[in-house]
Amino acid sequence: MFTDVQLTTLPNGVRVISSALAHVQSVAMGIWLGAGSRHETKAQGGASHFLEHLLFKGTPKRSALAISQAVEGRGGYLNAFTQQESTCYYARAGFDRLEPSFDVLADMVLNAKCTEADVEKERQVILEEMLMYRDQPHHYVQELLEEGVWPAHPIGRAIIGTEASVGGMTAADIRAYKAEKYVPPAMVVAFAGAVEHACCVDMVASYFAAIPKGKKPRTVRFDNAGCQVRGRGLAREIEQTHLALGIRLFGRHDEQRHALRVLNTILGENMSSRLFQVVREKHGLAYSIHSGTQHFEETGMLQISAGLDRRRSAKALDLVLREMDRLRTSPVGAGELRRAKDYMVGQLRLGLESTSHQMMWIGDNILSYGRFIDPAETIAAIQQVSAEDIRALAGACFLPERMSVALITPMNDSMTAETAAAVLERF
Repeated sequence: MFTDVQLTTLPNGVRVISSALAHVQSVAMGIWLGAGSRHETKAQGGASHFLEHLLFKGTPKRSALAISQAVEGRGGYLNAFTQQESTCYYARAGFDRLEPSFDVLADMVLNAKCTEADVEKERQVILEEMLMYRDQPHHYVQELLEEGVWPAHPIGRAIIGTEASVGGMTAADIRAYKAEKYVPPAMVVAFAGAVEHACCVDMVASYFAAIPKGKKPRTVRFDNAGCQVRGRGLAREIEQTHLALGIRLFGRHDEQRHALRVLNTILGENMSSRLFQVVREKHGLAYSIHSGTQHFEETGMLQISAGLDRRRSAKALDLVLREMDRLRTSPVGAGELRRAKDYMVGQLRLGLESTSHQMMWIGDNILSYGRFIDPAETIAAIQQVSAEDIRALAGACFLPERMSVALITPMNDSMTAETAAAVLERF
C-alpha cells in the first residue's frame, strides 16, 4: 500500500507529507486546513463552508472559469469539502500536471478575492443548498440527530449554517475568518502518486513559507456530562419514516475505536450485517438501513440510519434495539467475527490502491493524529479485537443516557420522536 511516505514541517508550521508511488501516472494533492464548523461561533455558523464556496469564485490571477479550466480542462479533477474539524481543497491530475495543478490550489487558498459581489451571489446558492438538503429527509434527519447528541455545541450545529448566520455574514467577516483560521500550524499539504518528496517540499515552500505562523485555531471542548436531547422529530408530507439513532461515544484517540469499528461492521456496515439481514432481508421493513461511526477530538457517535415502512416503523425500531441488546449480552461467534475483520481489511486495502485515497489517508492522519499511521498498524489492531472486547464495549456504551433519536415521519405517523424516545428510555 504505502512504500515511501515522508513528512517535512516548514519553519512556519506548514506540514508537507507525500506518498510516492512509482507505478502510477497520476498525482493526487490536497491542502488541508484544521478549521471547520466546530471552530465557528454561533454567529459564524457556516463560515467554513461559505469560505469553501468562495475559494472557487476567483483570484486576481484567475476567474472562476479559469480555475476550473486549468485543472478539469486538462483532464484533471478539482473539488473541496468541509467537515466539523477540517476543510480540504484537493485535485487529481496527470503526473506532468503536478505543478500547474498545485498552482491553482495554492492560488485559491492564498489569494481568493471574496468580494462583496461574490458573497452576495454565493449566499443565495448556499441558501438554496440548505433548502435542497431539507427537502431530503434522509439528510435532514442526520442534522436533527447531531443537534440532539451534541446540544448547544458547535459539533451539533449544521456545517452549512443557518439562514440567520449565512444571511448575516459580510465579505469582511469571511475574510477575517479566513485570516484567523487559515494559518500554517493548521495546514497540511498532502501528495500521493508520481511525486518526489523533496520537489513537493520545495513547491509548497515557494507558496507558503513566507506566511506568518499565526496561532492554531482553538475549539470549545464538548462536556460529556452534558444532557443529550432524547428525541427530535418533524412530520411532513412524505411516504417513508426516516429514522436516525445515535449513541454518543468517545473521541478518535480512544483505544476502543478499533473494537468499535468491528462492532459497527457486524451491526450495520454492509449487506452481511445484522441490521440489514434482520430488518430488510428477514422482515422487509426497509430498503436502506446502515450504521456508521463519527469521531472527533474528544467525542464521537455510533449512528444507525434507516428509511422505514411507515406502517411498521415501531417494529423496525424494536428490531434494531434487539440487535443492539444481543451485542451487549451474547458474544459474537468466531465465524462472524472473522468475516467482519476480513471485510474491513479488504476494504482498507482496496481503497488504498487509489492515489486519491492515499492522499486522503495521509492528510487526515497528520491533521487528526499528528502522525502517519501505517495501515499495517490499523490492521493489526483490528485483528486483535476479540468477541469479549465487542461485548464489553456494547455493554458500556449501549445505554439509554447515551442515546438520541431523530425522526422525520409522514403526517399522522403512529411513531413520534416522543414515543421513540420513550422506547429508548426502557432499553
